[in-house]
Amino acid sequence: MKIRVATYNIHKGVSSFGSNPRVLALKKAIGLFEADVVFLQEVQGKHEKHFAKFGEESRGHRHWPQAAQHEFFAGDSHHSAYGMNAVYDHGHHGNALLSRFPIADTRNHDVSDHAYEQRGILHCVLKTPDVNVHCYVVHLGLFESGRGRQTQALIDAVMASAPNGEPVIIAGDFNDWRNTLSAKLRDKLGVVEVFDELGSGTGIGSKVRNLVGGVQPVRPARTFPAALPWFRLDRIYVRGFKIDTAQVMHGTLWAKLSDHAPIVANLMLA
Repeated sequence: MKIRVATYNIHKGVSSFGSNPRVLALKKAIGLFEADVVFLQEVQGKHEKHFAKFGEESRGHRHWPQAAQHEFFAGDSHHSAYGMNAVYDHGHHGNALLSRFPIADTRNHDVSDHAYEQRGILHCVLKTPDVNVHCYVVHLGLFESGRGRQTQALIDAVMASAPNGEPVIIAGDFNDWRNTLSAKLRDKLGVVEVFDELGSGTGIGSKVRNLVGGVQPVRPARTFPAALPWFRLDRIYVRGFKIDTAQVMHGTLWAKLSDHAPIVANLMLA
């Protein structure tokens, strides 16, 4: 079985500069992934201020749909699930999953490390024609100590919900710019990051040798900021799959839509 997946932090559907609405353009861009499963972060389930400002008819087009963003993006082609994390007076946002496969079960794990930064892990079980696949949409915190605790919560959640080696896809914004978490996830869960397998767009394979003969894993791809990616924040980890291809979507289009560049990968069930 082949499955095409993507992960994308959509910055709540507004541009990084000027907070201009980008929801309609994002729906078209997400369609360009041609993905079976899309992992989304910073998705607004509700935003009354933005709808009041951008939702009125303007030149024959609505710039902010009334539906929740995950439902709007899913349309008629995908199922959707949403995990509400951050709640405020005028709305809320969190993680979401779009899937061409039926979503058999869903659960949102609150992994907030402090009151000022609400974070969650959205777990969905997909019923594919061959096997159930466990998907975890992740958005970790800005502080390294908190990310360590949240990563342990992720490990605990995966071990509890997919304990017998079932196929797993973990994707999202890890904010792990120093790449301190990959080794722990590999050791505890048996996952690999897609660019660990293929190389970070360098064409040199999964590992490189240093001058003294040691083997160093290739780091995840650069995805932030989208206009000139430098930091390695976004990841796709898998278990039970072979990685066929993986790429970061670069270019003017993606630089305009969000501060993160999306990753798209083609997987094959092992």
